[in-house]
Amino acid sequence: MVAGSDDHGIYPVATGRAAETVQEHQHPQDLVLYAGWFCPFVHRAWITLEEKGIPYQYKEVNPYKDKEKHFLDINPKGLVPAIEYKGKSLYESLILCEFFEDAFPEHKPHILPEDSFDRAQVRLWTDHVAKQIVPAFIRTVMAQEPKEQEHHLEEFYRVLGTLAESVRGPYFLGEQFTLVDIALVPWVVRDFVLAENRGYSREAVGQKWKEYAKRLESRESVVRTQSDKKHYAEFYGQYLRNEAQGAMAKAIRAGRPI
Repeated sequence: MVAGSDDHGIYPVATGRAAETVQEHQHPQDLVLYAGWFCPFVHRAWITLEEKGIPYQYKEVNPYKDKEKHFLDINPKGLVPAIEYKGKSLYESLILCEFFEDAFPEHKPHILPEDSFDRAQVRLWTDHVAKQIVPAFIRTVMAQEPKEQEHHLEEFYRVLGTLAESVRGPYFLGEQFTLVDIALVPWVVRDFVLAENRGYSREAVGQKWKEYAKRLESRESVVRTQSDKKHYAEFYGQYLRNEAQGAMAKAIRAGRPI
């Protein structure tokens, strides 16, 4: 019997290539990733683990349902992603990505450059993704009135264009796939939601962005952690109707940082 979506429109398990990856990571490991296949923030941490080949056990958590006490002990906020590692716990996607880099230095490729200036640049542009691109994406998805949708879409184009101008190619910093790319790519994977419902196109941002976005979504670690498109579409339906009640949607409505 095929499992159906729950009351929050969330299909209960990963599908497609992501389902295969989940099955490969069911054996106990020192590092346990508490994840939700649908979550773009989880996607960042998951991509990093796959990219670096770090051993981990994957555990699916629906943060919209009642959480077990053990999970709340790991992350009192009750949100994914979170990890448990040798009796200790951490959460927040970008912090986890940097932790994986620091705690597993023998696992390559590195997602932070060795050069101190380049490393600072990566953190600067990762901040741009977090504070400019992600909120603009969500505002555009949640906007209901045509003029409001147009306004937020133009803002989304602007902040994407700002980043695209600094892409060295083939990835943001050049040949190295870094934290900037990882922070951004979950939203690239999901931009079809805007294309199908809000008039977005990669071409409108520019050829450089279009090529960069295609390269990001084609990365093997990204492909291995993607579920079927239709289930992403189902999940974002609640955002398109401005009915979502998750932490991200509430923050956008309240004008708070995500």
